[in-house]
Amino acid sequence: MNSRANLRDDEHERFPTLTAAGRAMLDFLQEHPAAPTYRNHSGNKLLAHEVEQVRRFEQQVADADVGWPAGGRPAWLDDFVRATYASVPHYRASGAVPAQWSQIAPVSRADLAADIAAFVPDHADIARMINFRTTGTTGHPLVIASHPVVAARYLAFHKRALRRFGVTLTHGAGQVGVVLLGFQQRCFTYVSVTPTMGESGLAKINLHPDEWRTPQDRAAYLDALAPEVVAGDPISFTELLALPVTMRPRALLSVSMLLLPALRAQLEARFGCPVLDLYSLNEVGPVAVYDARAGGHVLLQPQLYVELLDADGHPVAQGERGEITVSGGFNFCLPLLRYRTGDHASLALRREGAVAVPVLVGLSGRSPVRYRTPGRWINNIDVTHALQHLPIPHFGVHQQADGKVVLRLAQAMSPLGDQARAALETLFGAGSVTLAVLGADDKTVQYTSDLAGARA
Repeated sequence: MNSRANLRDDEHERFPTLTAAGRAMLDFLQEHPAAPTYRNHSGNKLLAHEVEQVRRFEQQVADADVGWPAGGRPAWLDDFVRATYASVPHYRASGAVPAQWSQIAPVSRADLAADIAAFVPDHADIARMINFRTTGTTGHPLVIASHPVVAARYLAFHKRALRRFGVTLTHGAGQVGVVLLGFQQRCFTYVSVTPTMGESGLAKINLHPDEWRTPQDRAAYLDALAPEVVAGDPISFTELLALPVTMRPRALLSVSMLLLPALRAQLEARFGCPVLDLYSLNEVGPVAVYDARAGGHVLLQPQLYVELLDADGHPVAQGERGEITVSGGFNFCLPLLRYRTGDHASLALRREGAVAVPVLVGLSGRSPVRYRTPGRWINNIDVTHALQHLPIPHFGVHQQADGKVVLRLAQAMSPLGDQARAALETLFGAGSVTLAVLGADDKTVQYTSDLAGARA
């Protein structure tokens, strides 16, 4: 369905180090008889010296301890604060570095959404910068400043998480390393290769039947790829369970949404491999992985400091629940100081050998929601897509037990109310959507439902 003729002239920019083996892998992914429609073009964009940088970074992450002294902060944090205040416009405009950590004002998703450029360091290489728009399930839409090296660094933390469960990735040239699953009416889909893994294949596919020549091609294609790892969310994994695939990945990675234990158990029984629940944010990358042995989500990033704050921005007492607030990170295009994530947990230190590992206990974050339309379920991201042509910074969509939908908009967005309602009625049917006023709380959950079966 997708031939080499579909490749664009900018392929060298997308794959600067592509070899003959990598070229063959891209052809295989695109030209397989059961391949889906690939809607987009993407690539690793890594230059040769950056591939080596990423390999060294992966080793550093593998060797590093994660944590900080009880009642204290990590040693690297003071230098990070000074560098951030010196190079990031938002902080430089606030004056000198505060004498006390508590005097650094926390920021939220709303701050980034209002002016992302103010949080990008002066030294960021604009020519090499990439950005992507997030939808998510809570909070304001965002454009995230990033870089090809930053995108490649994600793998280091996925590898660290996998090693906790006895999985060391091995797929290289001529093999497919990762398949990323979506299940949406419309989804960003593409093929790529991973230079640090011998140009193993990577495919982002949409399991929605409309993206395939026949619905049966979905299982045939996945089995032909035989990926070492499959990543998705609870909604796409629920669809995967319905397919007659015989592939046996070495692990499944669930990202973006809360993975409930029952679904994890189903997936582990079906595929006979670990199913990792990763707590990951577009703004921060992979933060933690759930490990029942540790009693919660174990932190993954050596250069990420986590504190828990109450509603007024004050640290909570040891063992109490609070809002997960992060500083540091590996995205050198978006250094964060006291960034409030909108998610909540308590923080514990679990002894693992000679190291006390920070663990997020009782994490309450983004939860997947499906909506019932006439005759079928749809993904909550399809709701976002229906509204994305309107300049609405924040909204809430709730489906009542009778199937009717309430769209909540801020008072200032009321002039767009009729357009927004009409957009949703293309999904839910004429007369099925009513409007209500959205409160000013930045942490308002966007997607909710009273319907049984709405949570995957």
